[in-house]
Parts: sequence; structure tokens; C-alpha cells
Amino acid sequence: MPDILLSTLNARFIHAAFGLRYLMANLGDLKGRAEIAEYDINQKPIEIADAILSRNPRIVGFGVYIWNITATTELVGILKRVRPDLIVVLGGPEVSYETGDQEIVRRADHVITGEADLAFADLCRQLLSDAPRPPRVITAPLPDLAKVALPYELYDEQDLAHRVMYVEASRGCPFTCEFCLSSIDLPVRQFPLAAFLESMQQLLDRGARRFKFVDRTFNLHLPTSSAILNFFLERWQPGMFVHFEMVPDRLPTALRELIKKFPAGGLQFEVGVQSLNPEVEQLIRRRQDHARLEDNLRWLRAESGVHIHADLIAGLPGETLESFATGFDRLLALRPQEIQVGILKRLRGTPIIRHDAEWGMVYNPHPPYEILQNRLLSAQDLGRLRRFAAFWDVFGNSGNFTESLGLVWDDGSRFHGFMAFADWLHEQDVKTTGIALQRQYSLLLEYLETRPTVDLARATELLLADYRRIGRDDEPPWASRHSQLPVDVLPRHTRRKVLKEVRRAAAALPSRQARHLGSEPTPLP
Repeated sequence: MPDILLSTLNARFIHAAFGLRYLMANLGDLKGRAEIAEYDINQKPIEIADAILSRNPRIVGFGVYIWNITATTELVGILKRVRPDLIVVLGGPEVSYETGDQEIVRRADHVITGEADLAFADLCRQLLSDAPRPPRVITAPLPDLAKVALPYELYDEQDLAHRVMYVEASRGCPFTCEFCLSSIDLPVRQFPLAAFLESMQQLLDRGARRFKFVDRTFNLHLPTSSAILNFFLERWQPGMFVHFEMVPDRLPTALRELIKKFPAGGLQFEVGVQSLNPEVEQLIRRRQDHARLEDNLRWLRAESGVHIHADLIAGLPGETLESFATGFDRLLALRPQEIQVGILKRLRGTPIIRHDAEWGMVYNPHPPYEILQNRLLSAQDLGRLRRFAAFWDVFGNSGNFTESLGLVWDDGSRFHGFMAFADWLHEQDVKTTGIALQRQYSLLLEYLETRPTVDLARATELLLADYRRIGRDDEPPWASRHSQLPVDVLPRHTRRKVLKEVRRAAAALPSRQARHLGSEPTPLP
């Protein structure tokens, strides 16, 4: 039975709790008295409470995030009712700011705000000794990263086989974007590079092949970025995949030369574009060079095999529906494989609240605190944008419709063309999640049938090409909806040969990235 239990509710099983592993790695002499117990938000709080109580810890520490705050609040309430003597310690971004306003803080015994890697161990030593009880809210000083023990040995064999390996070479962000917690996380600090790379080698030796860097600005420090890219390039094996968050307007020649050496789909860059509206950027104190950003994205698509996941935020102060549409179209023209349309969130501690009065910003008081309306976007506008974002992820980002989706907008605005499709889906009472693959294709064809300018023979041919391209060789029922069309665009024996090559090339990559390989709209042979 552990004295200390480190726990959190992950969004999904595939996400390993990176923060808990840091806390465990830095417990020092208390490490042998602690255990990690991970759960997920799909489990009932009462069942999680039963599991925690069965371990009979003296201290339980919870990582609290925007996705688990509601369930964790209920969980803490249950634990304290059953065992009032159990010491509950909270940490994480969701409880690091505005602590006085939160019910979960009132239910807990202690809260550590900020980076708790070292502070949590100090608190536990006090709580397990006869020392005077520490204050309820403890502000952790920024730790010296050279003194923080790295946690990577705490990924076990199940983690390596089935979960995302989160890693980081740095913390902090040099930018001051008001919607982001990283804007108050200054300065940028680097972990000692030699020790970090040694840990990466140990993960590789144990079989890890997919790495997700959580650094906010991976390409900020050129020597470090180059060293890490060289490290992975020299050790590249089939099945490897590495994800980085990058500053979109910083891609010097030295990095370009390294990037283009990686195999197609092996690198993913999460590119935080967020807005392409200069007036909005000035309002929220975001700095980026649009000309360089566009040049870098064009180069990445033309000269490298990088999978680009670009982020764009709807609902920022000063942004109209039309100006957001312009930004979306401009970004889509740069051909990132994915555009994640996010709805602005009022994260605790962020300075975006200074715009509330002037711009009439109204947020949902419940997680994830999304904008509901503002002076330029009505509640109806935001509802449409939320549906746009969800349906775009299904039809635009999935890689399932690279040939056929362009029929939705023809030669007009991509944003408005897809918005009309999203509105039509909503009118048909289609939910934004859980749409079966066959129904996705059928729905798109049904919508195209409502548009008199669409050549339905050509539309079905393109839909079938997409369907074959993602590895399906069955006879879909929607393909015979128009009797004048052939059932398929390829003979069955040729089809199987093509599909075998598609599957072979994609086998080493995560499924969505694999579907985007060779995603230029070119017909199958």
C-alpha cells in the first residue's frame, strides 16, 4: 500500500500522464513509497474512488486539466467524504490560476501552482513528517531544469507498445499571445541536451518509435533543433514518427536541409497559425511574419514529406465571420494536410479577459470555457463555427476525401462552400461525431446531388477513387446510386494490386497521417 498515490484522469487511454511521471521521478527518497494510478474521463468517479481507496494511501496527488476538472471535482468530493483524513493535493494548469474561485480547491487540502516537479516532493516530506502543516496554496518557483530528473524510464512496456510517448527538450514560450497559458510561461528554458538525448536513446533501445514533443516552440533555438533532428535522422527506422510544435515563420536553411531528408509522413509539424488577420493579431499581442509563414508552408509541402497540422482559432476579439473565412481560405491554399479549427477558450490565468467589456466576450462558465458570443459573432455564428470545425475534422482532415471534397466548393470560397455543407448536415440532423465511414461517403454524395452544377458521374468516380485510396476494396452501396455509372473505376485485380501498395506504404505510420500520403488529387492508375 503506497503512502503517496499520483493520479489523474486522462482524456483517453492512449495518452500517458507525462506530469505524473515527472513527479514520480523527482520524489527522491520517497519514490519507493509512491505509485502511479492512471484513469480516464470515461470511467465513473465513484468507481475511480473505490480503486483509490482500496490502495489506502495517506496522500493522493491529482493532475487537474481542462478536460478532467469536472470529473476530478466530483472524485475529490467522494474521497473526502469517505476518508476525511486522506490528504488531497492538486496541481496542473487548471488549478494554477484563480484558485480562490474553484470548488475543487475548496474540497482539497493543498494546491501547488506552477511547475511542481520539485515542490511536490518537498510538500510530501513535510506532510509525512512532524513538520508544521504547510500553507493551503503553494506557489512553486520555476525549477532549474538541470536539477529535474527526467521521467522517461517510467514509461513501461505497455506504454511503449500502446500509448503516446510525450517528451520535451524545453519549456516556456517567448511569445505573448493572450489566449494561451504559455504566454505567461516565461522564459524559455532548455533541458541539458546530452542528458535528454541519452534518454531518447534509451527509449529507442526499448522499442519506442513514436515521439510527441510538447515543446511550445521547437524550432526557436537552432542548435538544439538541429541536434534533435540529426539524432532521429541518424537512427531512423521503419515505423518511426516524430511530432513537433513549431513557430510557423522560423525555418532557416539549416533546418530545411535536415527536414527534407526525412521520409514522407515521418515528421509531423503542428503549426500554430491561429490567425491571419493583422488587426486581430495586434489586439491579442501575437507576432508573426505572414510572408515568411506562407513561404515556409509552401516549402514544406513542395520540398519535404512533413505532415502539416495547422491550427486556426475562431472567436478572437475583432474577428468577423467574413474575416475568419478569408483567413481559412488563405491557409487552406497553402495546402496543410490538416487544419484544426479551434474555438477560442477563456483559459484560467490568460490575459484575454481584458477584451471582455470592449468586445462583449461571453464565455461558457463550464469547461472547456469556449466563447459563446461576442460583439461581432452571434451565438448562432459560433454554433455554426463549432459545427464547421467538427465536420471539417471528419471530411477535411481525415484524409478520406482528398479527391472529392473540392466538389463542395467548386471555384468559390472553400470556407463558405464547406460551411454550406456543414449547415446542410445539421439540417439533416447529422451528429458531429460517430459518423460511420460508409455514411460519410453517402452523405457527401447526397449533398452533391442537391447541387445542380455537379456532374454526378464524375462525383461518384472521385468518391470511389478516395474510397479505394484509403484501402477499401468492397462494393459500396452508394456507388450504384446512379445507374448509368460503372460499379467501379478499376477492375478488381488491378484494385487489389493498388491497395496492396497503399497499405504497404502506410503500414508504418499512424492511420490519419498514412491516409494523407501522396494526398495530391491524382487519379489511381
